[in-house]
Amino acid sequence: MGMRVTVLGAGIVGLTVADELRRRGHAVTVVDPCPAQGASYAAAGMLSPAAEVWHGEEDVLRLGLASLALWPDLAARLGVDLRANGTLLVGYDAGDVQQVERQVALVARHGHAAELLTSAAVRAFEPCLARTAGGALLVAEGSVDARAVCAALLRRVPVVATDPGDADITVVATGARLPEPWRHLVRGVRGEVLRLRSDDPPSRTVRGWSGGEPVYLVPRADGEVVVGATSEEHAAPAVVTAGGVLRLLAAARALWPALDRADLLEATARDRPATADGLPLVGPSGVDGVLLAAGHYRHGVLLAPLTAALVADHLESGVVDPAVDPRRLLAPALAGSPDTHEAPDSHEAPEARGSR
Repeated sequence: MGMRVTVLGAGIVGLTVADELRRRGHAVTVVDPCPAQGASYAAAGMLSPAAEVWHGEEDVLRLGLASLALWPDLAARLGVDLRANGTLLVGYDAGDVQQVERQVALVARHGHAAELLTSAAVRAFEPCLARTAGGALLVAEGSVDARAVCAALLRRVPVVATDPGDADITVVATGARLPEPWRHLVRGVRGEVLRLRSDDPPSRTVRGWSGGEPVYLVPRADGEVVVGATSEEHAAPAVVTAGGVLRLLAAARALWPALDRADLLEATARDRPATADGLPLVGPSGVDGVLLAAGHYRHGVLLAPLTAALVADHLESGVVDPAVDPRRLLAPALAGSPDTHEAPDSHEAPEARGSR
């Protein structure tokens, strides 16, 4: 028998969770005064588990690959485009290529082959690239337009501004600013992102290093190119900075000179929701009747369908993936907390209070 579920937060994670729960027969209401205006609004939408993984992040790669496999069905169900022609890693100079080589070696150690490419081979994939020193193609990766995904989900799930207070289960998916008593579990890491429109966009996601500066270019179907992203630990509200825009444009233009002629459409800043160990919080909160689905850091778009499946599976069977079980970071005293929760503040979008 289905349950009454309230999901706090209408970013891509909260909306995907709500959609999956509705598909499985639960009555779901999403609470958010500003739907899809937080991290999901800024997200480039990369589905790049191998390109994103770093040392000590084996679980991130495992979870990312499992979620990537769920994206084709989700995209088809929502009627959104899924660009699945790989991620091209590039290095502008010899020092930058060393970063590419490290990434390829790391991926290979986890059993996922990626072949290093010469400068000529890189340009064969993307002729408008600058003359780089080399690169690699991660063929299994792709991207989606996170804004389009959220728009499609908003047509499928009901969203209200205030919590009706009649749920059997509450799922907290409020990005990097969680309500008490979980607020301390997630912090905001600011990221700045640019959107441009180009007559010569890349055909696939290009991730690279230019003079040691990391940058990515993610194409959209209409010629838009998403360029990102800076990363800064801070306590202030997320704002676009002149320095951040300058660094992104300089690194992106070095790799893709055609951006000189592109229209600058938008500059956006949001906080990525980061946890102490870099893994999300998906499962029991330590408070009866409340689950967490938060703290996805750079991987919110990628992990949205897996997060939805994990939340729904937990409601049906009690199963929890130990790597993302929130109880690993909870203080023992929380186990005795009363069954209370706090809705998002009406004046602040849940994701915008800390996300990507």
